[in-house]
Amino acid sequence: MSKRLLAAAMVAVLAVSGCGPGDDDGPRTLKLWHYEGPDSAMGVAWAEAIRQFEATHPGVKVAFEEKGFEQIQKTAPMVLNSSDAPDVMEYNKGNATAGLLSKQGLLTDISDEVTKRGWDKQMSAGIQTTARYDEKGVMGSGKWYGVPNYAEYVMVFYNKDMFAQQGISVPGTVEELTAAMDKFVAAGVTPLAVGGAEYPAHQIMYQLALSKANKQWVDRFQRYTGPVDFHDAAWMHGASTFADWVDKGYISKDSAGMKAEDMGVAFMQGKHPIMISGSWWYGRLAAGIKGFQWGSFLWPGLTAGSAGNMWVVPAGSKNKDLAYDFIAITMSPQIQDKLRDAGGVPLIDTGTPSTAAPQIKEVTDNFKTLSTQDRLAFYPDWPAPGYYDVQVSAVQKLITGTANPHQVMDELARPYQENLANVGR
Repeated sequence: MSKRLLAAAMVAVLAVSGCGPGDDDGPRTLKLWHYEGPDSAMGVAWAEAIRQFEATHPGVKVAFEEKGFEQIQKTAPMVLNSSDAPDVMEYNKGNATAGLLSKQGLLTDISDEVTKRGWDKQMSAGIQTTARYDEKGVMGSGKWYGVPNYAEYVMVFYNKDMFAQQGISVPGTVEELTAAMDKFVAAGVTPLAVGGAEYPAHQIMYQLALSKANKQWVDRFQRYTGPVDFHDAAWMHGASTFADWVDKGYISKDSAGMKAEDMGVAFMQGKHPIMISGSWWYGRLAAGIKGFQWGSFLWPGLTAGSAGNMWVVPAGSKNKDLAYDFIAITMSPQIQDKLRDAGGVPLIDTGTPSTAAPQIKEVTDNFKTLSTQDRLAFYPDWPAPGYYDVQVSAVQKLITGTANPHQVMDELARPYQENLANVGR
């Protein structure tokens, strides 16, 4: 983006906000929360967005606090209902999170601002799904309660050196992936890095279920378009195969107590040849892996993924105009390119050439493939409030062997069915 275009964009932001160099309203502070690590693609991009915001808003300071994903996940309803609420924050999308808070009146309806600033024109219908919620808190229609600003999806990361040592080619099917893991087990290597104490494990089980599902199955589960049978062929394949992977030594029983960070570090240290997790790791891996060659490939078929987490403006925000200005900067071509070149998946294709390595460019190209082929299937913990913790606990039991697949699916079914009454289904 040229300096002239950037200057014009910033002037437009200032004009909308009414906060220009000549204003003398006294010092103001924008209170910002997000949970992206400083080395992640989003962390790099948002840090630059903060610098640009302060440069274009004289007299305004950004008070940024990095919060943990789990921390915000568990405390958001309580914090947003207090005087400690931030002005703008990153929050998880879906019925169980943003949808629930919107229904509780804790988030600002930003529909008018979205239209005024043209953000709706920057996002495809599929990407808008997770930003809009009806009066029941169900995603896909109704008012805008957030603005996604990146995309994400689950993929398979692999250690090229370890694959080469075993003479293994890049798998193109789940069966070929299974054969590769058998070969690693025979060589005394636990193939999968897994974090069973947080999201990674239940996302793997969901991926396995998706290998036997279609988009109608996804819509029934995620958007309540029809009845869901948690003992159908897809769900039972997911749970049974996950348990089988533990029995075969693909997944260590010790992983039940590992967090996502532990998983990522173990992969970066070369302890496991495979990690099935999200594109949000890409920039971190690119910066952190020094001792071996690595790459990624798409999971065959439907894949957990969507627009990324989104900016929301709490109802109690004291500086909503500043919050909207900050969001606008994160949606600007310069910041979206920064995100892309740091290894993230931008929502906006600016058309400018990338300075990123081909390895990082791959993540953006693969997202385009998933979007074009309509293969994005959201995430398994979205449908019901509190479902994240239920999913973590249930799949941990498959790792420890304290519950069988049928019992685990019963555990997942109960809160889902109870929530249907709350959404009028």
